Amino acid sequence: MPLTLLLETAWTNYLLYGGIALGVLLAIVFGAFFTKFAGLWVQCLMARADIGFFDLVAMYFRRVNPNVIVMARIMAVQSGIPVQTRDLEAHYLAGGTVPRVIRALIAADRARIALDYKMATGIDLAGRDVLDAVQMSVNPKVIDCPDPKKGRLTMDAVAKNGIQLKARARVTVRTNIERLVGGATEETIIARVGEGIVSAIGACETHKDVLEHPDLISRAVMQKGLDAGTAFEILSVDIADVDVGDNIGARLQADQAEADKRIAQAKAEERRAMAVAREQEMKALVEENHAKVVLAESEIPKGIAQAFREGNLGIMDYYRLRNIQADTGMRSSIGGTPEKPKA
Repeated sequence: MPLTLLLETAWTNYLLYGGIALGVLLAIVFGAFFTKFAGLWVQCLMARADIGFFDLVAMYFRRVNPNVIVMARIMAVQSGIPVQTRDLEAHYLAGGTVPRVIRALIAADRARIALDYKMATGIDLAGRDVLDAVQMSVNPKVIDCPDPKKGRLTMDAVAKNGIQLKARARVTVRTNIERLVGGATEETIIARVGEGIVSAIGACETHKDVLEHPDLISRAVMQKGLDAGTAFEILSVDIADVDVGDNIGARLQADQAEADKRIAQAKAEERRAMAVAREQEMKALVEENHAKVVLAESEIPKGIAQAFREGNLGIMDYYRLRNIQADTGMRSSIGGTPEKPKA
């Protein structure tokens, strides 16, 4: 047999065997994918979801969960929601929760709420629960003000007559879909309603007005438009309970009187200290003047002696001077006046 014929026969056998091996491999791969996605494919066909078998395989390679996309697509088709498969895949790859978005669209469509797929996915990707928002829009939610979970049970405010009132309100709200992205949360609603309650009670002349007409608080709060910039619409503010607290005005007056008393005592103590200091100063001044007197009186004997030496004073004059001093001392002792020092 010629060599060329042998080479042609060998290449033919290699190609044949390679084709058979490739066919077997493709059959195995196809069988594996068919076994994996056959159920979903049949389900799509029965529900007219318009998702082909190779679309399911492509989802697998794009790391998209086909079960989630198929179920979401079937729900959308059966409910008449115009959503494409590629949009569902894009939202899944972006990290969104596809089933809840579809359920939210279905609920909004049944309740005749304006919500399209783009807005729903935006809300979902923003971190808000779009299904819960739609449900709250259909079934309004009641919020306690203040929130008991924060540790406070009542909002405390003081009327103009100084009486404290403890109020508790229940706020009925529903979701505002258009302001859900970027809108303030429930904490803002609670804070604003609490501020409105305190302001309304503080504007009343007496606490009796509030006790007689609790709806004064509700009307005052509703007129403020507290839901502006929030993700909710306030439907009503109902005062659940109002209790009388302490007499804050009397307590403040008592505290002020006590403070004034302490100030007066401090000032009196200051004046007493100044008087004591002045007394000590005067005593020192008296002692100083007394010393001057004693010093001056000490000059008298010297003057008498000088007068004797110069002959200006006789012995009889001296005795008469002594007698006068003795008489003065006796009168002073009888009258209780201290005797002056002798010359």
